[in-house]
Amino acid sequence: MFDLGGKVALVTGGNGGLGLGMAQGLARAGARVVIAARNPEKSAAAVETLKALGSDSFAVAIDVADEASVRQAVDAVAARCGRLDILVNNAGTTVRKPVDQLTLDEWNLVLQTNLTSAFLVSRAAHPHMQRAGGGKIVNVGSMMSIFGAAYSPAYAASKAGVVQLTKSTALSWAADNIQVNAILPGWFQTEMTDGARAQVAGLYERVVARTAAGRWGRPADIAGTAVFLASPAADYVTGVAIPVDGGYSTMG
Repeated sequence: MFDLGGKVALVTGGNGGLGLGMAQGLARAGARVVIAARNPEKSAAAVETLKALGSDSFAVAIDVADEASVRQAVDAVAARCGRLDILVNNAGTTVRKPVDQLTLDEWNLVLQTNLTSAFLVSRAAHPHMQRAGGGKIVNVGSMMSIFGAAYSPAYAASKAGVVQLTKSTALSWAADNIQVNAILPGWFQTEMTDGARAQVAGLYERVVARTAAGRWGRPADIAGTAVFLASPAADYVTGVAIPVDGGYSTMG
């Protein structure tokens, strides 16, 4: 039920952090994983780790906020591999400022990278999945899809939008046998959260105190949920958002 042998998976922002953690999980399950990102050095290193797991992986350059770049990258993957079965919309960024200090350019950057990109890449992937008889789309939201954050209003808004896009796309493409779901990561130790820990005094300790698991997450902790949602085990699961946060969002 969790075998991804013969499947082709595209992971945006898959060359580090949570994206690489999910890419490694998909590779271990048998998928041919394609990394789509902007940094060629990081992408090359990520591809080597996936090849070491037995995946015939490669990387494509992409600007997830640019419609033409997205279309070109997705079509190139489908042409090279002959199909596209799994899409993980993971690419993201943040700007940590309160609303009154946030510029319009910063707002647009976060919304375009986190939300518009999921729309663009999913739309580009749709005809290829349709031809394959179905597919799986996994959108990466956040615990801030649920909570607000005084220091990350654009990020929170974008990630809340990811959940609603997930639900709408799931309904739109159900007839095409495409299941669309979201993962809502909690506090994970990544380059992105390193910045938050540097800016917010005591953040690490407060997160540990509130998290039932008693620790921050590691990229490997998200891999199993991604594999589940990408696999035949989730054929009857669509339009849902699953927190992967060690119990953080469950605490009152």
